[in-house]
Amino acid sequence: MVEAETEEVAGFDAGGEFDRQVARLLEAGYPALAGVPEEEFAERVTPLRKVVADRAATLRAPEPENGRVPFLLVISRELVPVEAAVARTSLAGKSRPGLVDRNYGPGALERFTTLEELRLPGRPVAHLLFGVERGEEFCGTVPAEAMAEIAGRGRTTLTVEEGIALVTQYPAALATNKCFSLGATRCGDRRVPALWISQGAPKLGWCWEGNPHTWLGMASADGGQGARVGL
Repeated sequence: MVEAETEEVAGFDAGGEFDRQVARLLEAGYPALAGVPEEEFAERVTPLRKVVADRAATLRAPEPENGRVPFLLVISRELVPVEAAVARTSLAGKSRPGLVDRNYGPGALERFTTLEELRLPGRPVAHLLFGVERGEEFCGTVPAEAMAEIAGRGRTTLTVEEGIALVTQYPAALATNKCFSLGATRCGDRRVPALWISQGAPKLGWCWEGNPHTWLGMASADGGQGARVGL
């Protein structure tokens, strides 16, 4: 009698991954940008580690090359400005820092804010985002249609801060012809922020919600209560 083979799935150390993400932010100089010592910065985000540990059994190991990661530790722009956070990103194997597209213009980024229905209560300085996908299936799709499809699946689009967190923690997630829009940050018109590649570095720009691009998808994450957890 031949015994049936069983597949063992290696355990994912979710707590260790949280610690890695904190270490990455320290390495990128986030405490100095926030104006606090490293120890204080780490202490401020540490309570979110328990949230990750409590969900560890439901989380899978990250696959950044395939555009899927289990969770992100996201720092708010109130703590670290968007321009500074973008400058701390780079592509996999590259050193050139990310930049903000000049089409934003002076003061324009301040007008791009999180959609009201997705804002966390109390304006937390950090939060967790679960079940992230960069959404290359939506490459070539009109952004407005992609956002509607994501909402219909009970998922949520990403904010600018969340997109920056994805590239900061997983540079390989931003790749040629696999860039992504960030539909959860808007300014009241037809512009949709996006992260793409320009001259060998990440670039935060925007595209019109009615204009599709073959190289630009729509990033998303788990929706519903508990998809975003702040402190």
